[in-house]
Amino acid sequence: MEWEISEMFKVLAVETRVRMLELLKTQGPLGAKEIARLAGITPAAASQHLKILKQAGLVRCERQGYWIPYAVNPEALEKYRRILSEVCTCGCQGSGQWREQERSAISLKTLEQYEQDLQNELENVRQRIKELKPE
Repeated sequence: MEWEISEMFKVLAVETRVRMLELLKTQGPLGAKEIARLAGITPAAASQHLKILKQAGLVRCERQGYWIPYAVNPEALEKYRRILSEVCTCGCQGSGQWREQERSAISLKTLEQYEQDLQNELENVRQRIKELKPE
């Protein structure tokens, strides 16, 4: 199902869903019970959030016997990232670079927070690579 941009924001407006996506990005495929445990919510709540994330195309699952692992759909995340970049107010258009005329208006605090966010993301990527590399 093709979702409207407003629907995308509704899906991502719930902190628990964003946290669940982050868990799946960093930990890889997980079952609903494990997601619930790690997110600190009930299995029923996790199932409801996973249903919405699946309808939005952000997660996918494929039954493996009794276990149904949920995983991030990287293509959908990229699509969402492109859409968010189009409405980004910093003018970076997803490049991480601000428009020259806005550079002088950016506060030190904003830049420091951006730097920390990038460092956190890089650490998550490094951890995921480490987990996926064969021993």
